[in-house]
Amino acid sequence: MIKKTLKKSPTEVKALAQHINMSVFKAQRVIDQIRGRSYEETLMILELMPYRASYPILKLVYSAAANASHNMGLNEADLFISKAEVNGGAIFKKLKPRARGRSYAIKRPTCHITIVLKDKSK
Repeated sequence: MIKKTLKKSPTEVKALAQHINMSVFKAQRVIDQIRGRSYEETLMILELMPYRASYPILKLVYSAAANASHNMGLNEADLFISKAEVNGGAIFKKLKPRARGRSYAIKRPTCHITIVLKDKSK
């Protein structure tokens, strides 16, 4: 997992996770639940969700909040998720051997997840 941090405005912090091994639709189901919520509420939701996609998203939210507090000096209690999106990544393809010398294509989808945190006090 590769993470990048980009600054757009003085009160906005962006974190990006690329090549996460899961479908876009499975990650989108979790992202839709946290969009627009506060940082603490998001952490509670993600820790209690039963989906496999919630763990990498939780790590990314933690990373974005750490970037906001360390790089910009923002308070984590004042942060909320202003933008959260999932985009499709590369599809890893491999072949599985089957009977009589044939092969079966296995496609492993990946996704790119972007989280943008804003400070609601400013």
